[in-house]
Amino acid sequence: MNLTYDSKMFRQVFESEFTWINGFMRNVSRFGGKTAVFDTADNRSLTYSELNSEANKLANAMKSDGVKKNDVVFVQLYNSLEFLLFYLASLKIGAIFNPANFNLSPKETAEIISFNKPKVYAYDTEISQTAVTALQMSSHKPEIIVAAVCSGKCSDIAKGHSEFKVYCSKGDEHNPETDYEPHIYDEVVRLQTSGTTGTPKGVPINNINEVLSAHDVIMHFPLNSNDVTMNMTPWFHRGGLHSGGPTPTLYVGAALVIMRTFNPKNCIDYIEKYGITFMTGVPSVLSLLANRQEKHPKNISTLKGIVTMGSPLERNACIRFQKVLTPNIFNGYGTTETFWNTFLNPFDLPQMAGTAGRSCTDDEVRLVKIYDDRKAEPDEIVAMDNFSEGEVIIKCPAKTTYCYVNNPEVTEEKFYKGWLYTGDIGTWDEKQFVTIAGRKDDMIISKGENIYPARIEEAINRHPKVSECIVTGVPDTTRGEAIAAYIVAEDESLTLNELASFCCESPYLSKYQIPRYYRFIDEIPHTATGKKQHYIIKKQAKEDLENGLLVKIMAGK
Repeated sequence: MNLTYDSKMFRQVFESEFTWINGFMRNVSRFGGKTAVFDTADNRSLTYSELNSEANKLANAMKSDGVKKNDVVFVQLYNSLEFLLFYLASLKIGAIFNPANFNLSPKETAEIISFNKPKVYAYDTEISQTAVTALQMSSHKPEIIVAAVCSGKCSDIAKGHSEFKVYCSKGDEHNPETDYEPHIYDEVVRLQTSGTTGTPKGVPINNINEVLSAHDVIMHFPLNSNDVTMNMTPWFHRGGLHSGGPTPTLYVGAALVIMRTFNPKNCIDYIEKYGITFMTGVPSVLSLLANRQEKHPKNISTLKGIVTMGSPLERNACIRFQKVLTPNIFNGYGTTETFWNTFLNPFDLPQMAGTAGRSCTDDEVRLVKIYDDRKAEPDEIVAMDNFSEGEVIIKCPAKTTYCYVNNPEVTEEKFYKGWLYTGDIGTWDEKQFVTIAGRKDDMIISKGENIYPARIEEAINRHPKVSECIVTGVPDTTRGEAIAAYIVAEDESLTLNELASFCCESPYLSKYQIPRYYRFIDEIPHTATGKKQHYIIKKQAKEDLENGLLVKIMAGK
């Protein structure tokens, strides 16, 4: 490197100090007495100084138990103060914060534990049975297991597991000493995303990704220290943690409202009570908010904007949200690996509703040709005519590490020459506004959850009376897509109700993976090489739904 200046001190300071946790600590110093968190579960608030002290107790407790740099802290927690404290405490001691879906099945949870080998596992007592079963199924046993008791709900803690408040009482409230050398490339967060085979993929996020993801939100909203945010989606998602969640909010010095689970009445009430300025949620949630506000209007004039993500924002819905909730509606599109990468601003709407927007400030999004036998090169773009379909690829140098944890095969498959190949199919126009048409693979998106048929098919095939099955998605006004299962019976005595109950009770399926529609068929469409033809059954399922041939069974865990 041939530089024209002495870069030694810049590199030393930048590479060791440009971290998210340092940004949080600056706010503890400058905004110590300012509210950082409104905890709706306990109807209390914490200042930045108080939040820091609580996080220090947990950090010091973990440190005294031998948790150190690069150890994994795996949590399955609802949006809660406990979630937030594990996030802060992990970053304070150099551990890797690894949140995951609290709705995962025991088998899925066990897979993640076995793969990531966490030193700490924290779970909400509402999912105690899942946690206990997963630990029995896992090949790895975490050394420290902490149970967070849901406010107002008593629950027996399994033998050998520590109750959260008792565990924290072991640590003092002073800032833990930094006994390691921080670096901007250190992995600080690990999110989970599943592949088509169901094998969990760990998405590493480093210090630079964490800081610049916060910067991206701060820039696009824009967000400042006087704002109050509430993310209505679970924080274990990239969009939950980083879009109006803890990461940008506490980095900029704003206040965060914690809502454990979504409830439209509570959401509207909280806007008025806490003076919320920015909210984040999927379009179906915004519809429920609009319903509530129309029937029981509250003063929500503090709202500066609402950010949607997870599914397309339709024009009529957008106009309604602008009228009933706030004129400033935003829409983001992206991936777990890259955060959001295209964006619709209020000045784009409602004209461009239905599209995913165009590239964010620091990103580049292209649509490239689709080949059966190879990836398109990044410069093999399709025509910008809003008709020619291509695969969406993303260049996002600020917010991704361009890899998966210990998964070189999938890393090579998904990342190429600085681009992420998403598997999404779409079109774009001459102004580079992107419209998503569907998936290159067979993924189902239901209420913002990415669901793959292979795992559900595997679980259904475990029924002794099932010969074969195929799973697809059908349109659903609330979820975006609902799951439909087509079954070839091995035993004619099998009933759909019996099958639905089997799915409901299966430890291999999460709540959101249970099919809502079922139909018996004589055979499943296959290719000449024996592969299931999901695209054929998807087309049939839409027609069957319209013609009333799919049976809806409202079974649930």
